[in-house]
Amino acid sequence: MRNPYAHAVVTAFAGLAFSLGAHAQTKWDLANAYPATNYHTENITQFAKDVDAATGGKLKITVHANASLFKAPEIKRAVQSGQAQAGEILLANYANENPIYALDGVPFLATTYPEARKLYDASKPAMDKLLAAQGIKVLFVVPWAPQGIYTKKEIGSVADLRGIKWRAYSPATAKIAELIGAQPVQIQQAELSAAMATGVIESYMSSGSTGYDTKTFEHIKNFYDTQAWIPKNAILVNAKAFDALDATTKAAVTKAAADAEARGWKVAQEKNDEYKRLLAERGMKVHKPSSKLDTDMRQVGGIMQADWLKAAGADGASIVDTYKKK
Repeated sequence: MRNPYAHAVVTAFAGLAFSLGAHAQTKWDLANAYPATNYHTENITQFAKDVDAATGGKLKITVHANASLFKAPEIKRAVQSGQAQAGEILLANYANENPIYALDGVPFLATTYPEARKLYDASKPAMDKLLAAQGIKVLFVVPWAPQGIYTKKEIGSVADLRGIKWRAYSPATAKIAELIGAQPVQIQQAELSAAMATGVIESYMSSGSTGYDTKTFEHIKNFYDTQAWIPKNAILVNAKAFDALDATTKAAVTKAAADAEARGWKVAQEKNDEYKRLLAERGMKVHKPSSKLDTDMRQVGGIMQADWLKAAGADGASIVDTYKKK
């Protein structure tokens, strides 16, 4: 005869086991502002898979691409408040919060990948301290390609850009617009294709990957490879969410993050030439800047470097000195 009490005990233990199993699995949402096919997103997706494998499914990270969870300007606040456990931001977008964020968006300060790496290493202690005070931790950082100018018309100097409708996606690009006499229009990447198609903008500065991802070649036919700066994306995590992990899971996340950073820097460099080739194949004219355009843009960079040093004060000067000595 079946014992109803034994059945009840078994059922209770089964429910407890299920509850403990469910509790043992942690789920994170990672907000991202770029298409699923962008190398940054692909790298983050691989990071999430690596974490899943290393933790045996104990930590599941869902990557929400193309601003589907939060728009680009909202991601840092979402991570800080815990609305999303993790997210990817373009550091230079937060220059208005602190000059340290703007450092890798200062034109012609670091124009090669080795220089960009040294610049980040020099600024990392200050960056980590700044973010820690906001309850945020950096998991890893990956660069974009060097920045160039996309324009509808061919240009030979900064004078040719006066009055042009210019996409501004960060304080640095808005400042450039001011200095060259262009008309800045705030447009995030997810809205860029539509802005070009409707004539809202005629020009912008970004990488070859952005030009390819947004099919800029369908609307704008000139790219000037100024290699003005190498901005970086940081993948952030809410500090409380990270601290809540057990030691083994923390170690797995840290290892996967280090692997993702190394992989991301390698891919970024490999993709740089590839994207310019793909743009050319689709009808984009990839130009080497004239000596006049190069000189003009470096003058803009000099003004912005001086402004950054003034805003960042002694701490900023120390970072730049450390960078230049490396």
